[in-house]
Amino acid sequence: QLRCTGGWTDEEYKALIGISVISVFLAFNAILGNTLILVALHKETVLYQPSKFLYRCLATTDLCAGLILEPVATVYRFSLIHEDWKLCRYAVTTRFMVGFPLFSVSLFTVTAISVDRLLALLLGLRYKHVVTLKRTYVFVIIIWVVATVTANSYFVNPQNQMQVNEPQQPGQQVSLNMMRYRKAVYSALWVQVALVLCFLPYSITTVNLTTEKLSTFDLIVLECVVTLVKLNSTLNPFLYCWKISEVRQEVKATIRQALCCPSEV
Repeated sequence: QLRCTGGWTDEEYKALIGISVISVFLAFNAILGNTLILVALHKETVLYQPSKFLYRCLATTDLCAGLILEPVATVYRFSLIHEDWKLCRYAVTTRFMVGFPLFSVSLFTVTAISVDRLLALLLGLRYKHVVTLKRTYVFVIIIWVVATVTANSYFVNPQNQMQVNEPQQPGQQVSLNMMRYRKAVYSALWVQVALVLCFLPYSITTVNLTTEKLSTFDLIVLECVVTLVKLNSTLNPFLYCWKISEVRQEVKATIRQALCCPSEV
């Protein structure tokens, strides 16, 4: 019963409803933004395929966070407001089973993007021989399997389960590649910074909260930092468009095609 607590005041109910409204708004933007990014990445032909695949993976997890996780979170808050504790327990379990793999994969993917850009900067011409699409596929599959197994194993442990019931000259080519890779490294760094800023409050809050039954105030604080985590799924598409010119151009073309002049594209 850790996250299913009664005794809410009117002010706390209003705060919970306000958090829900903000969270739904962020989820809508995450769905729209990441859908545009996936369409743009499908059309884009300049980015190296392993790098593009990592961006696709991150956009997909962000899309699922808005499309799947937010409805579950809404059900959870609804169960708190109406004190439906059976529904609350199911929502908490489902939220963890869905949210833990999604955010774990998102975290590892952002890390992989940063490492990928660093390798591109350090390895130079050897980069494409070391970082291949096949190896990238294997990496993504592994992190999905590890995240999913970890989430399931949490509930297998009875102790944890009780808590849940809570073409140019070679020299010129290398120079141009280095400039482009440096730019890509800086772009990945912005994504990493956004992730840290959004996840750090959640990490600090969960560490400081005790394993005892949480108060209503604790739950409101927890919902606030969880909403901040979801903000990361909304920010990433804007960062792609801001820092990656190829993606920005394709997003603009997609929007123009959808809204203004489909016959011209």
